Amino acid sequence: MFPRFPARQPSLPATSIRRRTALLSGIGLPLGLLAAKATPALALRPAASRLRLPAPTGYYRIGTTSLHLVDPSRPDPWVPSQQTRELMIQLWYPADPVEGYLRAPYMTSRTARAYEKSQSLPVLNWPVTAAHLGAPVHPRERGWPVVLYSHSLGGERFETTSLVQDLASNGYVVVTIDHVHDAGVVVLPDGRVESVAVPEFTDANQAELSAKEIGSRVADVRFVLDQLAVISRGGNPDHERRPLPQGLHDALDLRRAGMFGQSDGGSTTAHALHADARLTAGVDLDGTLWTPQAVADSDHALLLFGRQDLDPFEAATWAQFEARQRGPRLQLNLTGSKHDTFTDFAPLLSQVAPILGRPPSWIIEGIGTINGLRAVAVERAYIGAFFDRYLRHQDSSLLRGPSPRYPEVVFAH
Repeated sequence: MFPRFPARQPSLPATSIRRRTALLSGIGLPLGLLAAKATPALALRPAASRLRLPAPTGYYRIGTTSLHLVDPSRPDPWVPSQQTRELMIQLWYPADPVEGYLRAPYMTSRTARAYEKSQSLPVLNWPVTAAHLGAPVHPRERGWPVVLYSHSLGGERFETTSLVQDLASNGYVVVTIDHVHDAGVVVLPDGRVESVAVPEFTDANQAELSAKEIGSRVADVRFVLDQLAVISRGGNPDHERRPLPQGLHDALDLRRAGMFGQSDGGSTTAHALHADARLTAGVDLDGTLWTPQAVADSDHALLLFGRQDLDPFEAATWAQFEARQRGPRLQLNLTGSKHDTFTDFAPLLSQVAPILGRPPSWIIEGIGTINGLRAVAVERAYIGAFFDRYLRHQDSSLLRGPSPRYPEVVFAH
């Protein structure tokens, strides 16, 4: 969810800035030291207080299901000995009825233990989501618009659940993707635990690795779109052929498809909008545009939504995009925010800090001065308005200029 890769800033002096920060660690201290701050009891049993995500704001109740996809046409980009490309995806959708269907955990217990181990964390009492496992899809003539999500480098598909389940509650099918071996921790149905296999970036390899990483992610996205089309035709692309939720075949309106992502997921979004005509709108959450395709001209709508102070190289790539983009574009900056404010780091950090005995200044170092719950509310509003505008053709005053309801949002362009 919160990876540990150094920033790549090819035209700038080397710095210690991180591309993403690790949950509970990336604000200056190694995870091992932070875990040592916890009491021995915390290291042995889950924290008593369950962590919580803000409730979705939409009308619809939510269902969710996970699929294991296998692409036999290409090997894994980071583990070439694996001759097929494997992905995990999770669909979040409007559901009805939901009675009798259990609420989905933020991550499964096996994933949680693997994640905690990878981060040297004590056992935490992770949230329960608002989604119901395998619940039937709420029927809608012609289906629901579809939005894909691509995670940060070393992140996971659950890293922006606060945003994802809110979109689903407002009438979208959201498909979150685990880019296996580009993700921090992925547990596959046969029990294998896969972790990051992307090599460390250096001055010598960063351009080549960046292009490979984003390119392989875009290939993943295109394959996922193909498999969603299989579902719409009545098929089941899950490798284990597990049953799909009732009504899912008729739920996907792939004529109205968009995408968003955080950090490298945002760069993947911009690249994919250029490469695949099936995507008509995208949102880049504070992601540097690493590839020529990501900054190339496109007639598809893209929202660049960044932290208060972009680093110079990221700002330069956004300026390149702005100069070339033919289609609708908008750049916003969130006052008081940092890079990880655009993930579940925002609502969770203040809850985790007392468990690890960390002061309020630690929270500010992680997500800035903005309140985490307020950040989620602002991000939900603008992401929802953007997709409503370009996938549903519903205009919103939020996109026309500054709003007194959200004074934290600065219109850069």
